[in-house]
Amino acid sequence: MKDPIAKTIGYRLNHAARLQRALSARLLADLGLFPGQEAVLKLLSEHDGRTMGDLAAALRVRPPTASKTIARLTTQGLVERRATDGDGRLVRVFLTSAGRERGQGVDGVWEALEAEIVDGLDAKERKRLRKLLRKVEKSLAAKLGADHGGDDEAEHAEDDDEG
Repeated sequence: MKDPIAKTIGYRLNHAARLQRALSARLLADLGLFPGQEAVLKLLSEHDGRTMGDLAAALRVRPPTASKTIARLTTQGLVERRATDGDGRLVRVFLTSAGRERGQGVDGVWEALEAEIVDGLDAKERKRLRKLLRKVEKSLAAKLGADHGGDDEAEHAEDDDEG
């Protein structure tokens, strides 16, 4: 007999997220990256020289989490921190040439991951799933008093272009 908890939406959502993260880790390993690091490389490739606070906000993580990720990427030689004012209080993060090169492979990984996630879903199901997940995100964010993203307009326009 199946565990009743396995029938809950929370369980299914958590399990799907874990599987997505595991597949993401497998695909990113080919680039020598861990999940989360690729997002930093993409953000910096779009706008190099971001502050730690800006990176944390864009990644939707706490500053210590962003700092730990940047430290690991620095150790790998993919990013560097530079003080931008005279006394070193404002630090910006920049891609190294190795980081820029590594970041170029991220789009391919994201495309492969997306294809695997939605494999077996038709265009209508994909659109519906995105809409439902946005609703869940918005509801949970409201309960936590958090910003749910601000990218809804772009997503709605994207959904309108499909099936």
